Amino acid sequence: MNGSDETATIAKAQVLIEALPYFQRYAGRTFVVKYGGHAMGDPAAARDFAEDIVLLKAVGINPVVVHGGGPQIGTMLKKLGVESTFVDGLRVTDAETAQVAEMVLSGAINKELVGWINQAGGKGLGISGKDGRLVTATKVQRTVKDPASNIEQAVDLGFVGQPAAVDTTIIDTAVAAGMIPIIAPIGAGEDGQTYNINADTMAGAIAAALGAARLLLLTDVPGVLDKQGELLSDLTPPDIERLREDGTIGGGMIPKLETCVHAVEAGCEAAVVLDGRVSHAMLLEFFTVRGAGTLIRAE
Repeated sequence: MNGSDETATIAKAQVLIEALPYFQRYAGRTFVVKYGGHAMGDPAAARDFAEDIVLLKAVGINPVVVHGGGPQIGTMLKKLGVESTFVDGLRVTDAETAQVAEMVLSGAINKELVGWINQAGGKGLGISGKDGRLVTATKVQRTVKDPASNIEQAVDLGFVGQPAAVDTTIIDTAVAAGMIPIIAPIGAGEDGQTYNINADTMAGAIAAALGAARLLLLTDVPGVLDKQGELLSDLTPPDIERLREDGTIGGGMIPKLETCVHAVEAGCEAAVVLDGRVSHAMLLEFFTVRGAGTLIRAE
């Protein structure tokens, strides 16, 4: 072994030693990862993601993946000539759209992810919130303010749901068998009606029900940024409320942080908003001192 090879080998060993306390801290714990955005359309990023998930499983952590698929649903609806409208970022979902959403989420995307996980050496199990009564959903209620009268009016979003109850039996069974659950954000109501559920919301509800060590939301930004564009590495629910009030955070980041707050207040140890575009960002966050995103935990 020449000098450069020896130096590289020692550097690799140092990386493993740095990660050791984190392996020990999280062994046997559950990480719920919401996967979507940029990484879903990039085979190289999808491969990195799958390798990260399989590595977590290999070192004794139990990863549970919840995936999105809004752009893919939009593409399929466009091909079918179905128009989409949105209210507060949620797609108004009629019966036809609900069928397409389930086909794309539970079918194409879910099984593609299972394939990536299996190719990386894991045992992926693709399910949706319908399986094993994992997620019982209720209809989402929304209101919008009429700009002319300033009066709140109810809006019917159709078959858009939110988790009302979570039964983790199917996840517990899969994890105990050495499998990695890959969950599509589809649920059923008590009457059997199918509902399309926001993937962030679904992931948060599952993380809370599992008492997960981490809820990880992979996004298309580095994390939560201050007004100077600098990363905020640690936040609490009061911090988030203050940042919302002074306008530091807005747009699509607000519902993501609301999901994080709900999760940590309902049993998840901490949540992380992380840039899914960065190669192996999950490993940098979990197994290094410096971390890579914004950590949210209850006070």
